[in-house]
Amino acid sequence: MKRQRDLDILSLTASTSLIALITLNLAWELWLAPLRPGGSMLALKALPLLLPLFGILRGRRYTYQWAAMMILLYLTEGVVRGVTDSGATQLLAGLETLLALVFFISAVLYARRSAPSNAPND
Repeated sequence: MKRQRDLDILSLTASTSLIALITLNLAWELWLAPLRPGGSMLALKALPLLLPLFGILRGRRYTYQWAAMMILLYLTEGVVRGVTDSGATQLLAGLETLLALVFFISAVLYARRSAPSNAPND
């Protein structure tokens, strides 16, 4: 019972952080701090985040595994832009870093704890 509750919490955390990261990337590049006034084509960087969304929402272990590796690209972008940019972009980059880190940790823990070898013996 505790195992299922832990998996539910990790799934909710991963789903929430992924959706927040998609929203942040779109808002960042279209309205909050785009590279060009009126929005930027960098908003397209949110599209790859849609690929794992339905698998994450459905609790598919394999999706958690590969999405944890993919999210490292967004973590890297957040760290680099947080260090090199200034102003609003720096704050948004920090938020991106935090969301990517939360997703990464929750996805890795979900994948580990949902492994068949960790299933309770009845």
